[in-house]
Amino acid sequence: MPNRLQAQPRAASRASRRVPARVLRGTVLGLMAIGFVPAPQAFAAEGQVPVVKGQPREFDIPAGSLSAVLARFAADAGVALSFDAAGLRQRQSPGLKGRHTVQQGFDKLLAESGLHAVSQGSGDYRLEALPRPVTDGTTLQPVTVRANALADAVTEGSGSYTSSGPMQTATRLPLSIRETPQSVSVITRQQMDDQGLIQLADVVRQTAGLTLSQAGNLGSDSSPIYSRGFEVENYLVDGIGHLNSNYSSIYQSNDMVLYDRVEVVRGATGLMNGIGLPSATINLIRKRPTREMQGSVRVEAGSWEHRRAEADVSLPIEEGGRLRSRFVAAMQENGSHIDRLQERKKILYGVFEADLTPTTLAAFGLTYQEHEATGHTRGGLPLFYSDGTRTRWKRSDSAAADWAYSSRESVALFASLEHRLDNEWVLKGVYSHDRTRFDEQLGYAAGGSPDKITGVGINLYGGRWAGQPNQNSLDLSARGPFTAFGRKHDVALGATVSHTLQDSESYHLWYILPIGDIRRWNGSTPGRPDNSVKGDFNYSEYTRSAYATARLRITDPLSLIIGGRTTSWGDKKFNSNYATGVSSTERREWGDRFTPYAALVHEIDRQWSVYGSFTNIFKPQSNKTVTGASLDPLLGDAYELGMKGELQGGRLNVAAAVYKIQQDNFAVALPGVLAPDGSQAYRAASGTRTRGFEVEANGQIARNWQAAFGFSRNMTQDRNGALLNTNVPQNTLKLFTTYRMPSVGNGLRVGGGVRWQNRTWSDFSWVPGSPRVIQGSYALVDLTAHYTIAKQLTASINLYNLFDKTYQTTSSSSYYGEPRSLRVGLTYLF
Repeated sequence: MPNRLQAQPRAASRASRRVPARVLRGTVLGLMAIGFVPAPQAFAAEGQVPVVKGQPREFDIPAGSLSAVLARFAADAGVALSFDAAGLRQRQSPGLKGRHTVQQGFDKLLAESGLHAVSQGSGDYRLEALPRPVTDGTTLQPVTVRANALADAVTEGSGSYTSSGPMQTATRLPLSIRETPQSVSVITRQQMDDQGLIQLADVVRQTAGLTLSQAGNLGSDSSPIYSRGFEVENYLVDGIGHLNSNYSSIYQSNDMVLYDRVEVVRGATGLMNGIGLPSATINLIRKRPTREMQGSVRVEAGSWEHRRAEADVSLPIEEGGRLRSRFVAAMQENGSHIDRLQERKKILYGVFEADLTPTTLAAFGLTYQEHEATGHTRGGLPLFYSDGTRTRWKRSDSAAADWAYSSRESVALFASLEHRLDNEWVLKGVYSHDRTRFDEQLGYAAGGSPDKITGVGINLYGGRWAGQPNQNSLDLSARGPFTAFGRKHDVALGATVSHTLQDSESYHLWYILPIGDIRRWNGSTPGRPDNSVKGDFNYSEYTRSAYATARLRITDPLSLIIGGRTTSWGDKKFNSNYATGVSSTERREWGDRFTPYAALVHEIDRQWSVYGSFTNIFKPQSNKTVTGASLDPLLGDAYELGMKGELQGGRLNVAAAVYKIQQDNFAVALPGVLAPDGSQAYRAASGTRTRGFEVEANGQIARNWQAAFGFSRNMTQDRNGALLNTNVPQNTLKLFTTYRMPSVGNGLRVGGGVRWQNRTWSDFSWVPGSPRVIQGSYALVDLTAHYTIAKQLTASINLYNLFDKTYQTTSSSSYYGEPRSLRVGLTYLF
């Protein structure tokens, strides 16, 4: 049995039984330990591994952490390598250039590290410590460490479509994808770069089990994200929740240049949030500084005057990278296939990290995002003529007045302090302050129904809303192992306090203005209505919660994950009208609501696990009834069974799951019916149930071949079996794959994918004839190619909607998806 090292956070019994699979740049199979390898100078003079014969190949790997460089080399060489990414992340490597065999490359990269790569046959290698001389003249044999250490979760530079490291988005415990007893998707930096995913909506469209139901331009409240039949309202950044139930869609315009990856956990996530729908939690993980200087500049142009520029630089401030920084900036301007719509974005990010001691890490950062849109519409043109027959609009036809706009600005300040104890425990505190400004001038021609002959009969909805919510959050946590009954277990516990405050002025809503003949309308009439301030609107929301989670190893293959979260929640809304002097206050509070969580995970072998999990649901709802009252909180239970696998030496993650959700007070939209404040009106349905299954595969299919695949089926019914939310597809399939051909020129990567969904429909009982609008099933095909022009210069091209499919993005609106479009770019690395 190999030595178990103190620095490893997993049990010796598990370490001796198997080597858990991990992926980093498609390579990590087993793990070494931090602190095991003696100082390099102790044996630099001996133990050089002989160079084996083989066919030399050209390598050009930039400097970076030793873990990242080794992962890149192994992937480029087409071999699998066992090592601990976390243990080697603190070491630096100058990279590798020139022609080398596989063994020569390893020898050069590992020179003076005290390690060498040992071939295991069939293209597998593992790292071992070189033999060490001792004082009596004898030589200790090399020790291969097979403890289950934490791998580096960073996906940047990995070249992979899956994550190698632990994630805490589901349970607060640092578990791999296979160890997590819920459906998990990770959209890596490589996949975002390959597909040109530049905003959160793009990521959602490519993520298994998520659907963007877009009824208007992005940057408003009319494009909710759905998962498992429910709207997604839980957003995290670096694991810290964003609390603004009054207007959660403000987070959907995030630009992805800031992030290393996006972790999505589908289903209820009460351990992370305490309150929330059983849909999904989206966790955006920011980029962090590297110890060596690295950077990139990218310029991009495309259809509809799309122009974008990005710069990303990581700079060590102190020699050795003990103090380091990273700066990211991006600007974008674009038109649209929709008339009059113009957008502009600005993004800035700065972050500093400091190793205060070898075991203490401090971080401080600031992000700024600005998104401006003119010619902005909250919906599409009317679906019906006055006689109840369907209208037919061009994809470019806009419902927006030319004076309508959407403006968003977000500033986020964050700081964290993390300390690792000698007993493998980790203590961490995170503070974040988020200040968001939104200002939306509404003007869209979605009311009424035009006459077929005269084109008259459409009304424009006008008005304005704006606000500046501020959130302060503090999260204190501790995690680590403990020993009981002869086994080593893991536990995480902590407390979170969040408070959101919005103090803003209210404006006139809703104006209903006739626009005349829609066939001759250009958005300039009628003029913008009076938008003077009419009163005050104040909103306050808070949560206070404490949580604890434990993974108990009942036997070597069987683990019980059990935990819970207690949450106190409340909000308060205050409205006043200057003209009438009338004011109103609405307050809702729930104290110490307990959310339990339980799961069993059974490891069948080194590659496969099965699991079952349970949690319940509690979600205060801001959805309004036709009278303007808020719906009662959503209550229910969620169950999930699944199987997961780490294949291809851990370079490929696969999963399948079935789930069932039972709930009361489920919000069902009433098509065409508005609440008194102009928002969508809902009714509460009890005894509803949601059932479905998901199949997913992400990672390396074969050497140089990456793929992301997901199929989801979901069905939500009321107590009588009638389908609910029929405007959201029940079945979705998403596939994207790339293949790298290093022998073509300086390197060529090509790929393509398809997004398919089944038909959706919406019934309009108040329209003459009670028609049903059906959007048939459709598939969209995308293509990509990336060519290395020179060692540090790469050109890319992305083609979207290859066959120029015409489709409505939701059956409840005549808003159409993008036609065929093209984007080309150049990226320079330094």
